[in-house]
Amino acid sequence: MRIITGKYKGRHFDIPRTFKARPTTDFAKENIFNVLTGYIDFDGAAALDLFAGTGSISLELLSRGCSEVVSVEKDRDHHRFIVQCVGKLNAGGVRCVRADAFSYIARCRRKFAIIFADPPYALRELPAIPDLIFERELLAGGGIFVFEHGKEHDFSQHRHFVEHRSYGSVNFTLFRQPIIQPA
Repeated sequence: MRIITGKYKGRHFDIPRTFKARPTTDFAKENIFNVLTGYIDFDGAAALDLFAGTGSISLELLSRGCSEVVSVEKDRDHHRFIVQCVGKLNAGGVRCVRADAFSYIARCRRKFAIIFADPPYALRELPAIPDLIFERELLAGGGIFVFEHGKEHDFSQHRHFVEHRSYGSVNFTLFRQPIIQPA
Protein backbone atom coordinates (compact mmCIF):
# COMPACT_ATOMS: atom_id res chain seq x y z
CA MET A 1 0.00 0.00 0.00
CA ARG A 2 1.37 3.43 -0.88
CA ILE A 3 0.43 7.06 -0.48
CA ILE A 4 -0.14 8.52 -3.94
CA THR A 5 0.53 12.24 -3.45
CA GLY A 6 0.88 15.05 -0.97
CA LYS A 7 3.08 15.50 2.06
CA TYR A 8 3.74 11.76 2.47
CA LYS A 9 3.86 10.90 -1.25
CA GLY A 10 5.54 7.60 -2.02
CA ARG A 11 5.49 6.18 1.50
CA HIS A 12 4.89 2.41 1.43
CA PHE A 13 3.35 0.17 4.06
CA ASP A 14 3.37 -3.62 3.88
CA ILE A 15 -0.04 -5.06 4.63
CA PRO A 16 0.06 -8.36 6.53
CA ARG A 17 -1.04 -11.30 4.38
CA THR A 18 -3.51 -12.34 7.07
CA PHE A 19 -5.66 -9.25 6.52
CA LYS A 20 -9.19 -9.73 5.25
CA ALA A 21 -9.44 -6.13 4.02
CA ARG A 22 -8.80 -5.34 0.39
CA PRO A 23 -7.18 -1.91 0.03
CA THR A 24 -8.49 0.32 -2.74
CA THR A 25 -6.14 -0.15 -5.70
CA ASP A 26 -3.60 2.60 -6.34
CA PHE A 27 -5.15 3.14 -9.79
CA ALA A 28 -8.67 3.60 -8.42
CA LYS A 29 -7.47 5.68 -5.46
CA GLU A 30 -5.42 8.02 -7.64
CA ASN A 31 -8.27 8.53 -10.08
CA ILE A 32 -10.98 9.18 -7.50
CA PHE A 33 -8.76 11.66 -5.67
CA ASN A 34 -8.11 13.45 -8.97
CA VAL A 35 -11.89 13.73 -9.41
CA LEU A 36 -12.29 14.99 -5.84
CA THR A 37 -9.87 17.88 -6.34
CA GLY A 38 -12.55 19.44 -8.55
CA TYR A 39 -15.09 19.27 -5.73
CA ILE A 40 -13.29 19.98 -2.49
CA ASP A 41 -10.27 21.66 -0.97
CA PHE A 42 -8.48 19.16 1.25
CA ASP A 43 -6.39 21.79 3.06
CA GLY A 44 -7.61 22.04 6.62
CA ALA A 45 -10.67 19.86 5.99
CA ALA A 46 -12.06 17.41 8.53
CA ALA A 47 -12.56 13.94 7.06
CA LEU A 48 -14.19 10.69 8.14
CA ASP A 49 -13.06 7.29 6.83
CA LEU A 50 -15.64 4.60 7.60
CA PHE A 51 -14.75 0.91 7.26
CA ALA A 52 -11.13 2.10 7.12
CA GLY A 53 -9.67 -1.39 6.57
CA THR A 54 -5.94 -0.84 5.97
CA GLY A 55 -6.13 2.93 6.49
CA SER A 56 -5.07 3.63 2.91
CA ILE A 57 -7.74 6.31 2.39
CA SER A 58 -7.14 7.86 5.83
CA LEU A 59 -3.42 8.23 5.11
CA GLU A 60 -4.11 9.67 1.66
CA LEU A 61 -6.50 12.25 3.14
CA LEU A 62 -3.91 13.23 5.72
CA SER A 63 -1.17 13.47 3.09
CA ARG A 64 -3.32 15.76 0.93
CA GLY A 65 -3.75 18.28 3.72
CA CYS A 66 -6.76 17.32 5.82
CA SER A 67 -6.25 18.74 9.29
CA GLU A 68 -8.18 15.95 10.94
CA VAL A 69 -9.04 12.44 9.82
CA VAL A 70 -11.22 10.14 11.89
CA SER A 71 -10.49 6.57 10.86
CA VAL A 72 -13.15 4.07 11.96
CA GLU A 73 -12.34 0.35 11.85
CA LYS A 74 -13.80 -2.40 14.01
CA ASP A 75 -11.28 -5.19 13.35
CA ARG A 76 -8.67 -5.19 16.13
CA ASP A 77 -5.71 -6.11 13.89
CA HIS A 78 -6.65 -3.65 11.16
CA HIS A 79 -7.12 -0.88 13.72
CA ARG A 80 -3.70 -1.63 15.21
CA PHE A 81 -2.14 -1.56 11.71
CA ILE A 82 -3.60 1.90 11.01
CA VAL A 83 -2.30 3.19 14.35
CA GLN A 84 1.17 1.80 13.47
CA CYS A 85 1.14 3.43 10.02
CA VAL A 86 0.20 6.81 11.49
CA GLY A 87 2.99 6.36 14.04
CA LYS A 88 5.54 5.61 11.31
CA LEU A 89 4.60 8.87 9.61
CA ASN A 90 5.07 10.64 12.95
CA ALA A 91 1.94 12.58 12.01
CA GLY A 92 -0.80 14.04 14.09
CA GLY A 93 -4.24 14.60 12.74
CA VAL A 94 -5.51 11.03 12.53
CA ARG A 95 -7.79 9.76 15.26
CA CYS A 96 -8.15 5.99 15.01
CA VAL A 97 -11.44 4.75 16.42
CA ARG A 98 -11.97 1.05 16.97
CA ALA A 99 -15.70 0.72 16.45
CA ASP A 100 -18.41 -0.65 14.23
CA ALA A 101 -19.10 1.96 11.53
CA PHE A 102 -22.87 1.82 12.09
CA SER A 103 -22.45 2.40 15.83
CA TYR A 104 -20.10 5.29 15.12
CA ILE A 105 -22.60 6.85 12.68
CA ALA A 106 -25.39 6.51 15.25
CA ARG A 107 -23.50 8.35 18.00
CA CYS A 108 -21.50 10.88 15.93
CA ARG A 109 -22.50 14.49 16.61
CA ARG A 110 -20.25 16.40 14.21
CA LYS A 111 -19.96 17.27 10.55
CA PHE A 112 -17.19 16.47 8.09
CA ALA A 113 -16.20 18.10 4.80
CA ILE A 114 -15.26 14.71 3.34
CA ILE A 115 -16.59 11.27 4.17
CA PHE A 116 -15.32 8.04 2.63
CA ALA A 117 -17.03 4.71 3.17
CA ASP A 118 -15.63 1.45 1.80
CA PRO A 119 -17.75 -1.30 3.36
CA PRO A 120 -17.39 -4.95 2.40
CA TYR A 121 -19.16 -5.27 -0.95
CA ALA A 122 -21.27 -8.18 0.35
CA LEU A 123 -22.49 -6.26 3.40
CA ARG A 124 -26.26 -6.68 3.65
CA GLU A 125 -26.75 -3.13 5.00
CA LEU A 126 -24.59 -1.53 2.28
CA PRO A 127 -27.51 0.10 0.34
CA ALA A 128 -28.67 1.95 3.47
CA ILE A 129 -25.36 3.70 4.18
CA PRO A 130 -25.91 6.84 2.04
CA ASP A 131 -29.27 7.51 3.70
CA LEU A 132 -27.70 7.04 7.16
CA ILE A 133 -25.00 9.61 6.39
CA PHE A 134 -27.57 12.21 5.35
CA GLU A 135 -30.16 11.38 8.03
CA ARG A 136 -27.50 11.81 10.73
CA GLU A 137 -26.36 15.07 9.06
CA LEU A 138 -22.70 14.05 9.17
CA LEU A 139 -21.75 15.94 6.02
CA ALA A 140 -21.09 19.68 6.21
CA GLY A 141 -22.69 22.01 3.67
CA GLY A 142 -20.86 21.62 0.36
CA GLY A 143 -19.23 18.43 1.68
CA ILE A 144 -18.60 15.32 -0.41
CA PHE A 145 -19.44 11.73 0.50
CA VAL A 146 -17.49 9.11 -1.47
CA PHE A 147 -19.01 5.65 -1.38
CA GLU A 148 -17.05 2.66 -2.69
CA HIS A 149 -19.17 -0.32 -3.67
CA GLY A 150 -19.59 -3.18 -6.12
CA LYS A 151 -21.13 -2.87 -9.58
CA GLU A 152 -24.47 -4.36 -8.53
CA HIS A 153 -25.50 -1.15 -6.75
CA ASP A 154 -26.84 1.98 -8.44
CA PHE A 155 -27.34 5.14 -6.40
CA SER A 156 -27.99 7.51 -9.31
CA GLN A 157 -31.56 8.19 -8.13
CA HIS A 158 -30.49 9.28 -4.65
CA ARG A 159 -31.38 12.93 -4.06
CA HIS A 160 -27.78 13.82 -3.11
CA PHE A 161 -26.19 11.94 -6.04
CA VAL A 162 -23.49 13.85 -7.93
CA GLU A 163 -21.72 11.30 -10.11
CA HIS A 164 -20.56 7.71 -10.47
CA ARG A 165 -17.07 6.56 -11.43
CA SER A 166 -15.95 3.04 -12.20
CA TYR A 167 -12.36 1.79 -12.28
CA GLY A 168 -12.40 -1.90 -13.13
CA SER A 169 -14.38 -3.67 -10.42
CA VAL A 170 -14.17 -0.64 -8.12
CA ASN A 171 -17.17 1.71 -8.19
CA PHE A 172 -17.40 5.07 -6.50
CA THR A 173 -20.57 7.09 -6.10
CA LEU A 174 -20.20 10.71 -5.06
CA PHE A 175 -22.86 12.53 -3.09
CA ARG A 176 -22.92 16.18 -2.03
CA GLN A 177 -24.56 18.03 0.82
CA PRO A 178 -25.96 21.29 -0.52
CA ILE A 179 -24.93 24.56 1.07
CA ILE A 180 -27.96 26.06 2.76
CA GLN A 181 -28.09 29.81 2.33
CA PRO A 182 -29.57 31.79 5.23
CA ALA A 183 -32.94 33.36 4.43
